[in-house]
Order: sequence, then structure tokens, then C-alpha cells
Amino acid sequence: MPSNRRTQHNGSSLASRSRYTTPSVRLGHATVIGARNGSVESFLGIPYAEPPVGDLRLQLPRLTQSYNGTLNATNYGHPCLQQAAATPAQLPPEVLQALEPLLVASSVTADVTESEDCLYLNVVRPANISTGANLPVIFWIYGGSFTDGSNAMLFYNGTAIVQRSIELNRPAIYVALNYRLNVFGFLGGKEVKEAGIGNLGLHDQRTALRWVNRFIRLFGGDPSKVTIWGESAGALSVFLHLYTNSGDPEGLFRAAIMNSGTSVPTRDLTEVQGTYDFVVNQVGCSNATDTLACLRSVPADSLLNAANMVSNDNTPFLPRVDGSFVTTPPMYLPSRGKIADVPLITGDVKDEGTLFTFGGLDSTADDDEFISYVSRFLLPGATPADLRSLLQLYPSDPAAGSPFDTGDANAFSPQYKRLSAVFGDWFFYGPRRLLLEKVSAKRPVYNFLSARGNFTGVGDFHGSDLFNAFGPGDMTDYFVRFVHDLDPNGPTGIQWPRYNTSARLTLQFNDGDVPINITVDNERLAGTEELTSLTLRFPL
Repeated sequence: MPSNRRTQHNGSSLASRSRYTTPSVRLGHATVIGARNGSVESFLGIPYAEPPVGDLRLQLPRLTQSYNGTLNATNYGHPCLQQAAATPAQLPPEVLQALEPLLVASSVTADVTESEDCLYLNVVRPANISTGANLPVIFWIYGGSFTDGSNAMLFYNGTAIVQRSIELNRPAIYVALNYRLNVFGFLGGKEVKEAGIGNLGLHDQRTALRWVNRFIRLFGGDPSKVTIWGESAGALSVFLHLYTNSGDPEGLFRAAIMNSGTSVPTRDLTEVQGTYDFVVNQVGCSNATDTLACLRSVPADSLLNAANMVSNDNTPFLPRVDGSFVTTPPMYLPSRGKIADVPLITGDVKDEGTLFTFGGLDSTADDDEFISYVSRFLLPGATPADLRSLLQLYPSDPAAGSPFDTGDANAFSPQYKRLSAVFGDWFFYGPRRLLLEKVSAKRPVYNFLSARGNFTGVGDFHGSDLFNAFGPGDMTDYFVRFVHDLDPNGPTGIQWPRYNTSARLTLQFNDGDVPINITVDNERLAGTEELTSLTLRFPL
């Protein structure tokens, strides 16, 4: 891959070679050369914003306005700089083996290097469509805890989804972007808030949506028929797009899908001032008159190294109130905010918490240590008295914990399954149910549960639903129909009912002889209600 993906080749022989053998699109004054694979065409690594480097580091993104020459769109653009993954030590061998499919699927395509110059997107479409095809658009936002992730991951190439949309006679275009991460995209502190540059990764996403609105017709898409879709951090991002700008989507999207994520339990950017000060000190900017200007001048690797040294106790690189994109603490948005008037799909996997709690195996041997761990990492500021109810709602009996429905198996520590249950309900189930409670009466909302996979040690773990969604699988079919028709149901098969707070009907994906059925979303309902109440009192 070239070291500079933004090079545009005027008069390149590439255009003449490819005119009759590979797909191309006129993008302003440029010719974009893609690649064809059967009935699907891909245009990769298209820059949607100016490179956020130099003076544009830690600045709002600037939409690319025009293109010239020939753009080779056959290779992925640079992934944004990734924070080092915190892998718990001494994972049980059976868990490592179970996670192998996820590790393979989440690996990045070979020969793609990380860079600060990373604001690229991919467009995947049915082959041989016309500029005026006006196909609906799936806009994918990846997860990764806002610290890592890329549209070059094998999971996310989107070709199987587009192929399946053709087979269903509901053709759609798939767009996936990169957005800034960790210290480059989600740095907090009063200096950041005062400068109006909080949550830059969210602004990157919004800018990519503006790119789609402006240019997707040239690829055969309809800018009025965009569905935003994300998983984990991507789903949290979708949630915030629904509420930003007082719920006005600005014509950028007409529907939304959230896999494993809604609101995030955070407060203000200034709550992580310690992270800002630490980074400033680590890169040698403490004595600068303008510390933000100094941060723009230091080597990118220095900033990334500083981010990797930040204590993760308070999850420093998460979306927080910045006064512009996010104006209300996210957990309060369902009750106090105005949401975009669009149909929604949301859902979780059965065992959301298992992957996140291996780090606590050695520190949660009994009730007191369990409470201490929850207070430190999940509900900061809560006292043992505040959390006492959790001991009854989430008993230490392994059979009651996550992975659920596995009896006494997978009890890697006395509190592992208990803590997994609490973590999943605190960060995923509780916020999702709060959203459903507040918004489902006034718009079509569809709720799902993925209980398919049951991987050894981690059950139906966080992210396991993507094997189905990107597969393609039966989840793909529901999503494609939703994107195309604003209704996930087809003429045959299990009909997915709209969610309401009285029946709480949910589409469930299963293993075994009944791959799909309709269930009721009421597992650990008292527990999620208590955790949501505590989260509103003790956010991160």
C-alpha cells in the first residue's frame, strides 16, 4: 500500500487500463477506480475529510469538498492510530481457543498501516448499477471501546451484506468509515471543552454522513435513505447521533440499528481533567502557554504512548458532555433529550459481560471484594451501603451468573460469573431497556437478543452477533429489509413484532432446532432497574 493514500494520479495509465475491466465512478473532477468481485463492487479508502494532522490535529474535521485526477480506490485507507489492547493475563486456554474466530475476524487486512491520516471510507455496492439507481445505504460505525477499530477489519468488508441484499431483491449500498480514536478522538479536559473540540470521533462520523449526503448519488445511492448502524462503541455512537442537534438528523439518516450499545454512563469532559494533564505532562507540554497547540506539535507516537500509559480505571476515552455534540449526560438523554423521529432496531447478546471481566479474576474472591470492584470500576463514588442490594439481585451462585444457563461451569473465579452478569446489565441491558421504555411508544422500535454461539467460557459473548449480521445470516436478512423498507419483516418466516413496554416482545436468535423465536425481554429485570438507578447516581 502506498505511504500516502491521498495521492491522486492525474492522467494515470490506471484509468485507461481500468476503464473497461474495473468499475469507476466520476467524483467531481476525479475518476475513482474500484474493484469488482462477482456481483459486488468495492471502492476503498476514499478520503472524506482533510488529513487531521499538523495544525488540524485535535481540530474539528473538514469535509473534503472536491476531488481531482484519478483516485485508486482498490486498497483500504490507513486505520486510525490504535491504543494498545489490554489483554487480561492468563486467560484460560479454553477461552483463548473459543475466542479464536473473533480474533481472526477482527484482524486488519494485510498491508494496511495505521496513521494519523486516517479519515477514509469504503463504498460497497451491487455491480453495474447506474448513477440514478437511488439505492438505500447502510452506514457502518465500528466498535472498539473508542480506542481501537477500523473499517479494514475482515469482519467489516460488507461484501456479503451487499450480495445478500441483491439475493433478497432489496439491493443496498454499504458504507464504512474510519474515525479518530483514543487521545486523538476522545481527549477530555477543560481545555478541550473550552476549545469546542470534544468528541472529535463523533464529529468525524457526522462529517462522513455529510459526505454520503453529498456524494453517494454518484455511486448509485439515495442520500435520503441512509440507515446508521453500529456495534458496541459504534452503537453508542449511533445513540448519540440520534440525540445530537436536538434530535434533528439534518436529513443525514432515516433509521438506526444498535447492536450492543445505547447510552454510555459518563458525565462532563472536565471529569477526566486528570487524563488531559497526564498526557500534557508525558509529552513535555506542561510548561507551554497553550497546551493544546503544544499537543498538536509533538510526534503522534508520543501522544499514543501517553494514551497507553493512562490509567483505565475511569475509562478516560469515552464520549462525554462537550456542550455541542453531547449537551446532556448520555444516561439522561432518554428521559430529557429529544430523539430523532426515526425507526430503530436495538438489541444485545446473551452474555454481554463475559469478555470484560477477566481482569477481575484475582480481585473478587468474596462479597466485600465484589462490592469494592463494582464501586471502583463501574459505579465510582458508590458506598458499600449503596451497592448492598446487588448482593441479593446478583447472587454469588455460579449457576445464576454469566455465561447464563451453564450451571456451575465456567466459574474461573468465585465471582467471575456474578461480575459478568453485573457488567453486562450495567453497561448494556439496563441502558437499552431505559431507551426502550422512553421512546418505543412514539416510533417503530424492534428489540432482539442474540443467544447463538455459546462459546466455551464466554457464552454468547459481546460481538458474537456480528458473525450472524455480517455472515450473512438470518440477522442480515432482517437488517437488509429494515434498511430497504423500514420494516425488518418479509412475506415469510418469523415476524418480528414492534416492541412495546407492556408485552416486551423480542426476536431471539438461538442455537438448536429453533433458530429464531419470539421471547419476552424480562431477564433480571429487577437487577437492571436497580443498576440503572445506581448508574444515574454514580456515572463514570
